[in-house]
Amino acid sequence: MDYISTRGIAPSLDFEGVTLAGLARDGGLYLPRVWPRFTADEIAAMRGLPYPALAARVMQPFVGDSLTPERLQALCEQAYGRFAHAAVTPLIQLDERHWLLELFHGPTLAFKDVALQLLGLLFEEFLGRVQGHLTIVGATSGDTGSAAIGAVAGRDGVEIFMIHPAGRVSEVQRRQMTSVRAPNVHNIAIDGSFDDAQAMVKRMFGDQEMTDRFRISAVNSINWARLMAQVVYYFAAALQLGAPDRRVAFSVPTGNFGDVFAGYVAAQMGLPVERLIVATNVNDILHRAVAEGDYSAGTVTATAAPSMDIQVSSNFERLLFDAGGRDGAALAEQMRGFESTGAMRLTEAQRSAIATLFGSARAEPADMTAAMRWAREAAGQAIDPHTAIGLHAARAADIAPHVPVVTLATAHPAKFPDAVERAIGVRPPLPTRIGDLFAREEHYVELPGDYAAVSAWIAERATPSA
Repeated sequence: MDYISTRGIAPSLDFEGVTLAGLARDGGLYLPRVWPRFTADEIAAMRGLPYPALAARVMQPFVGDSLTPERLQALCEQAYGRFAHAAVTPLIQLDERHWLLELFHGPTLAFKDVALQLLGLLFEEFLGRVQGHLTIVGATSGDTGSAAIGAVAGRDGVEIFMIHPAGRVSEVQRRQMTSVRAPNVHNIAIDGSFDDAQAMVKRMFGDQEMTDRFRISAVNSINWARLMAQVVYYFAAALQLGAPDRRVAFSVPTGNFGDVFAGYVAAQMGLPVERLIVATNVNDILHRAVAEGDYSAGTVTATAAPSMDIQVSSNFERLLFDAGGRDGAALAEQMRGFESTGAMRLTEAQRSAIATLFGSARAEPADMTAAMRWAREAAGQAIDPHTAIGLHAARAADIAPHVPVVTLATAHPAKFPDAVERAIGVRPPLPTRIGDLFAREEHYVELPGDYAAVSAWIAERATPSA
């Protein structure tokens, strides 16, 4: 499998190369040169497979010669053996047509674990072949940080520097990052927003002084291998609901666009996806882009759903590239305009292609609260604020009654206990496996929202590449 950059200049890479690289040298994101596609019979043959076997089957076309099928399955068995539910991503029925896909049974209680537990193993596997060292630099709006740290803490040949916006993640999210004691883990809180942190990470990939000294890679969903692993649970859910003989719609709480783009990839692979609903909070740049073609960044508003408090969604570039006919030069020019002005109008070709599969909705705070109360009263389910935004969008969507609608439940409600308690009057307890979280000592540094200060701090502590 060959991977190309959305901006058309960086050299193509194989799966091993793209996993270790993260962001392309030209500032673009990597995608497969062609989408692999399963026939209906091949999808039907996946029914009943245990999750690790299904994951290996779905991902093998992307991996190519970088891993044998046997080795890929062994890594999947290891990655998903740490999950608290045997189904890994179980489906929960809410009513006659609405379902929750629980993605929070991993070690850090969030959907990011599904991909990052595997990505940590892939890093270790590929670095071991070349006796190399990798410096991971990431930005998190809450869940990516803890999941990435949990995936690589203590692993050979890897160190991680995770940047989060101070005061803009929940206490549980922060403690899950900052209480991990491992010599290869470094946490940085900056004065600013997630968008500021993400911009620093992207700038570091283009900083020749840094890239000459360190082999820098990413764990954010700009890394293709992470996004690839998220494709699997769309197959898992759809197969349980009747695919390939039945179409299924998905509502996805959306911030950086990686999770919902994984659903798009599943559709390109032949999964019968009826609709992908992009669910946003009041930071609604993606809703405006899908509904009106207006991709214009505004000021980030802090909300009870911090992982969605984003105005620049990195993975949207992948969809724009595919929807615009895969013209790297044209997209590079379009992105340069956005990066300089903060505003972009989608082309008619992009809008038309996106409209064939995507819908969108914006949830106000009252909508989020109402969805949390409905889930509790109608189905006995406590859900977190992000999932509630997805559920609000799912229930408001105009989709044929015979089509099941799956809302991705992206985080355990105990990660946001204050918001959940305000909505439903019940404070969700932490699962016993992390019940001592508030007794653990925290370790992190606070830095100004300044690239020079952050990059200098990292450069003083990172291990130079050979």
